[in-house]
Amino acid sequence: MKSKKKNTNLFENFANAATRFTGSSYAFLAATAIVILWALTGPVFDYSETWQLVINTGTTIITFLMVFLIQKSQNKDSKAIQLKLNELIAAHEHASNRMVDIEDLTEAELDQLHKFYVTIAKLAKKETDIHCSHSIDVAEELNELKLTKIKGTKKERKNGHTSSTKSDH
Repeated sequence: MKSKKKNTNLFENFANAATRFTGSSYAFLAATAIVILWALTGPVFDYSETWQLVINTGTTIITFLMVFLIQKSQNKDSKAIQLKLNELIAAHEHASNRMVDIEDLTEAELDQLHKFYVTIAKLAKKETDIHCSHSIDVAEELNELKLTKIKGTKKERKNGHTSSTKSDH
């Protein structure tokens, strides 16, 4: 078990060092120098197919490896940001703790939460006090009331009752 952890740390250290290096000015300068050197050797190799294949193969391999390195870096950054946000939510007494770890929800569940925040935004626009805030629970209650009202209106229409509308006035 110890050797597995050592190998993981070795890979982690290598990946972190590679990420730092490839994002540096030195890496950009090195890549630029390689391209310039390759271009200068064109006349020497009579711009042959092999000469072209060298740069194509090299850039393809580097691009392939960089995709995984970038993804690893993005995953790490994303996880760190999510943890920071979770800490802020957990530390704020009025924040909804249901928002912690929402990145694990399905797309449909995230869409539902988005609808609640749209409702909260609408409520905030109606407020005269800019310091007044509404929780997701208030938005949920309003959404449920709205659904109940819609269902009631549909039942009335189905039973032949009509409610007054603006056009009736």
